[in-house]
Amino acid sequence: MLLKYLPILIFLCLAGVIGTALFTIGWILGPRRPDAEKLSPYECGFEAFEDSRMRFDVRYYLVAIIFIVFDLEIAFFFPWAVSMRSTGTFGLLAMLTFALLLVVALVYDYKKGALEWD
Repeated sequence: MLLKYLPILIFLCLAGVIGTALFTIGWILGPRRPDAEKLSPYECGFEAFEDSRMRFDVRYYLVAIIFIVFDLEIAFFFPWAVSMRSTGTFGLLAMLTFALLLVVALVYDYKKGALEWD
């Protein structure tokens, strides 16, 4: 019975060896010439700091949270659209209420200035 799993074990071992070999070759032969551009902040929007008590701008995180909320909204719209025939009017009203609540939250964020980068 265990012989049925032998090809899978061989495949996993071979994939692990090849993956480790390619990673090691790239690490050994790859260039290591960091410059100011490579060491600059990429997505966080502020310079790296050593002190955890240093003040920093939270606007980036607010925009990220808003993005996640609307990304989840889209994730909820797909199953709703697929099951529209079975949910009927109640499903339509429930999803419209959900969308309206998120639009109200977006307007609130806009009015509070959470989307401003000045």
